[in-house]
Amino acid sequence: MKNLFEESKRYIPGGVNSPVRAFGSVGGEPIFIDRGKGSKIYDVDGKEYIDYVCSWGPLIHGHADDDIITEVERVLKKGTTFGAPTVLELELAKKVVEMVPSIEMVRMVSSGTEAVMSAIRLARGYTGRDKIIKFEGCYHGHSDSLLVKAGSGALTFGQPSSPGVPADLAKHTLIADYNDLNSVKQLFINNKNQIACVIVEPVAGNMGVVLPEEGFLSGLRDLCSNEGALLIFDEVITGFRLAPGGAQEYFNVMPDITTLGKILGGGLPVGAYGGRKEIMEKISPLGPVYQAGTLSGNPLAMAAGIANLNKLNENFYYELRKKSQYLWNGFKNNCRELKLNYAFNEIESMSCMFFTERPVKSFKDALTSDTKKYAAFFHGMLKKGINLAPSQFEAMFVSAAHTNKDLDATIKAHYEVLKELT
Repeated sequence: MKNLFEESKRYIPGGVNSPVRAFGSVGGEPIFIDRGKGSKIYDVDGKEYIDYVCSWGPLIHGHADDDIITEVERVLKKGTTFGAPTVLELELAKKVVEMVPSIEMVRMVSSGTEAVMSAIRLARGYTGRDKIIKFEGCYHGHSDSLLVKAGSGALTFGQPSSPGVPADLAKHTLIADYNDLNSVKQLFINNKNQIACVIVEPVAGNMGVVLPEEGFLSGLRDLCSNEGALLIFDEVITGFRLAPGGAQEYFNVMPDITTLGKILGGGLPVGAYGGRKEIMEKISPLGPVYQAGTLSGNPLAMAAGIANLNKLNENFYYELRKKSQYLWNGFKNNCRELKLNYAFNEIESMSCMFFTERPVKSFKDALTSDTKKYAAFFHGMLKKGINLAPSQFEAMFVSAAHTNKDLDATIKAHYEVLKELT
């Protein structure tokens, strides 16, 4: 496996196609995956791991789900892409509109980054304003307007903004503090009638998992409504994971535009953005806001998405919640028994244990984590066959494919590794 990474570095920058995969924040060399099935992944040497990365969240049914694979194989025989409308696009669009409360119309794209980039352009075109507000530590993909004090990979490598982002563009992105409504109010005061939108992860998932405090999301809703700005929920992670209608259903706060990705495609590359009809009708060919994509709505991703969403019902979420709570409670019991007071944030089937004793409610709180200790924890778990995100600042995900045996093995490994570190 080591030889594979060394060879990859000759042809691919850093040997990887997304920075966090390089194990840069935890040290060591990345594992190369050969296959996955259910709750497990297998590296090229044949070693088995219980996987809680789940391809960074979308595999809510686990790896290579039989229903999804069957549909993809069926559609694959008809062709991979046409650059023309298909019934599958319509079927998935109807399903999204049915499930997500604030979406009346939806446009399919090929990634979460593309969805967010397009949503920002739409908000600017709809309002006629240039400035946007985002939150420090929230990550919304790598488009220029949003790669300013971002979380996720940029946070991991200590680069809060990236070279290549023009200063003239970055100046239109205003940074607020997550869970701090006053910081948002001040930006509106200082930039009267200039702000097109506020974009937020309703549950932050790229500085570790950070939950919105009571009144934060509804406060953003009120501020945007009062100031004539649009509220965008980036539900690339939370969409269909917290509830059938995502975080907006879970917290009962309706955004103007929602961005989706990851989970929507059941493991295939896909993204989408949607909102009120009057806003979405500003998109070309109906309106002047241009956005296009040859692979948008491609049949394979649409088939996977339909099969994926058709499996989500009330009983599915009940069972997933039960499994998740069992695991989270096991982790918290381990910490109590070992007299460790690490911060642990959880919501439904996503969580993060921060190696800090300070409650984590913001980006600044997350930065108090002991990343060296997390690195040791990560490698300890990996040796015991538990695959976690190779960064303190990412989420852990439970899928429907995880069994009680998986959960018990994970709780046992968690205890043993933490005990070794104390």
